[in-house]
Amino acid sequence: MDKLTIRGGRRLDGEVPIGGAKNAVLPVLAASLLTDQVLEVPNAPRLSDVRTMCEVLRELGSGVEFSSRGGVSVQSAQRPASRTGWDLVRKMRGSVCVLGPLLTRTGRAEVSLPGGCVFGVRPIDVHLKGLEALGAQLRIDHGYIIAEAPRSGLVGAELFLGTAFGSSVTGTMNVMMAATLAKGTTVIHGAACEPEVEDLGNCLLAMGARIHGLGSPRIEIEGVTELKGATHAVLPDRIEAGTYLVAGAIAGGRVRTTGCRPQHLSVLTDRFFEAGYAVERGPDWLEVRSDGQRARPTDVTTQPFPGFPTDLQAQWMALMCRAEGVSLITERIYPDRYMHLPELVRLGARIRRQEAVAIVQGTERLSGAHVTASDLRASAALVLAALVAEGETQVHRVYHIDRGYERIEERLVNLGADILRERDEEGP
Repeated sequence: MDKLTIRGGRRLDGEVPIGGAKNAVLPVLAASLLTDQVLEVPNAPRLSDVRTMCEVLRELGSGVEFSSRGGVSVQSAQRPASRTGWDLVRKMRGSVCVLGPLLTRTGRAEVSLPGGCVFGVRPIDVHLKGLEALGAQLRIDHGYIIAEAPRSGLVGAELFLGTAFGSSVTGTMNVMMAATLAKGTTVIHGAACEPEVEDLGNCLLAMGARIHGLGSPRIEIEGVTELKGATHAVLPDRIEAGTYLVAGAIAGGRVRTTGCRPQHLSVLTDRFFEAGYAVERGPDWLEVRSDGQRARPTDVTTQPFPGFPTDLQAQWMALMCRAEGVSLITERIYPDRYMHLPELVRLGARIRRQEAVAIVQGTERLSGAHVTASDLRASAALVLAALVAEGETQVHRVYHIDRGYERIEERLVNLGADILRERDEEGP
């Protein structure tokens, strides 16, 4: 198990190239199960979650090849296995994305209930409701979702996938993939509008699917009899880009993220302006400049796209820990996603929680300490806070951060940070 040792106080300056999006590549890889032809993702990031998804696919009989220059190609078996084991699926919630394509192609899927980051209950009811609307019979047995299609196959239907907290992103993806090979037309109302959903749809279109309404809350899928292989480069990771931009703001200096899509981070750009930071944008880059000043207190509320992303909530909180006043951070997507609070407090932050709201009293000084990462985005928040903490901070259990950031310590070192990855022989 590794740890990151960070010595704060170094200004950051430079460019960070943004890779393929984690939240897009996992369902795209799962879509390979819809055909026995090769699906190639030339810009698949080198993340532990990508390796885990590839192991899940191998367990189902797929052939997987990694390119020496990055990227991955997958070819599903002509008769894929129907069962995914607990040992792999427990590591990553995104592995539930194999449920829809496996069911629609083979008529049966047995998928272990997923794991991943732990920050409250995240039910998969939307996935099950959507697949049931297409005619599947589902039950939970010994920790597995067991889904069976009628002998004649899934049948298109009109259904609603919205929830009290917005639309389910992975639920929309799972049902959309299942509907591509269903008989007739499926209309999804309350579909998630996140860019990653649209990206998956573009991949499915390249494979021969018939889909209309991508990027809107109403998606229409006309089922086809078969899909083919394709080459699909996933969209840039907006969360990775946002994380490095916050790093530039919190540590001071100039950080530019290249190869990103600024339109996907408009809400973050707006919050930077509100917090007092200069932001410039180009066709495929964003840049934040800071002279090391403390931020103006800025409230955020997480919402579905195009609102403030829940996956940037923890990083923004790290920035507000040193703001000149009180900020309110409201988590509307996952109300219990506050595992990073006690660890930020260990660094000297002043934070109180009232149900779904975190009240952050900015402080001039943070100090280094031993902290423990609890989930992917919490890990990033602790690293960002450590960049400005006095002295040395050791972030333990950084395997979480490797799930969503490729070589984060190398990229931060290239910007000027003092950060080192070490073997954690005595860490928690």
